[in-house]
Amino acid sequence: NSGAVAVVEGAGDHACEYMTSGTVVILGRHGVNLGAGMSGGEVYVHDPEERLPLRLNEQLVAASRIELRDTDPLRDLLDRHVRHTGSTRAQEMLDRWEEAASEFWHVRPKANVAALQSAYEGTGEGDAATDAA
Repeated sequence: NSGAVAVVEGAGDHACEYMTSGTVVILGRHGVNLGAGMSGGEVYVHDPEERLPLRLNEQLVAASRIELRDTDPLRDLLDRHVRHTGSTRAQEMLDRWEEAASEFWHVRPKANVAALQSAYEGTGEGDAATDAA
């Protein structure tokens, strides 16, 4: 994947291998070695059973649960997916959005995560004293 945007309802082994940019949303089951060689882009993985940490290739990527306040891009992709495909799986997630959103992992290359964290810290937004003021 080099710049594509895709919503899939399941993926096998080695999903998003060597991904360089773009966004992928995986709504169903996924195999092992997710993100191997991934150097760019982002992947959202719906994983209520918390299997991803055991199946993720952690050499180059990191996964974290997303905060509800950060889910607008994901929700927009699910809305589009429902409009274009009639997906009952995606619609069910939208119908219980607050709960479903908490079941997603956000997977990004470690280099991107480090750059984002550095930028965040540089703005002072991550400073508790600044937030309390």
